Amino acid sequence: MDTLSSIKLNDTLNTINTSKISTSTVRDVYINNYNWLVGMLYKKLSCPQKAADLAQDTFTRILTSHNHLYLSEARAILTTISKGLLVDHYRRQAIEAAYLSALVYLSEEQTLSSEDRAILLETLCEIDRMLDGLSSKARKIFLLSQLDGLTYPEIAKQLNISLSSVQKHMTQTFLACYAVRYQYK
Repeated sequence: MDTLSSIKLNDTLNTINTSKISTSTVRDVYINNYNWLVGMLYKKLSCPQKAADLAQDTFTRILTSHNHLYLSEARAILTTISKGLLVDHYRRQAIEAAYLSALVYLSEEQTLSSEDRAILLETLCEIDRMLDGLSSKARKIFLLSQLDGLTYPEIAKQLNISLSSVQKHMTQTFLACYAVRYQYK
């Protein structure tokens, strides 16, 4: 393990409560698998810095998971977590690309500062994750309401479901929105 990787590991271990996971076990998994994980991620990303960042995020997830870590399962666990992080990375790239293409249509007065753009992009990613956690029916109802501007009775008619079903799904979705909105406060 190189010096930079050792420093990153020590910083990570020092900032995270590892009450359920043995620090020595994580250290062993890190030492034995960090370079392999970075190599695997590099093959998918073609960017050594992003591969190293996602590898670090993978180990941070392990440290914060409060689950037991067994050396015999380390690569399988690392692969599963890193694949999830890759999906998040690609999803964020797609959202960012769509957002940047939408910026072209803004007038100069409507242009946001870099900080406001970053906040807006993060908010869009949070909304995307929230929508991904909904059932397909709840997501469709929410989008018909919020993007297409349909009323609840119009949604019920279009989807051939009861008005109370539309209301139930919208309530669940608004609760999910509320959770996203206030999770950082």
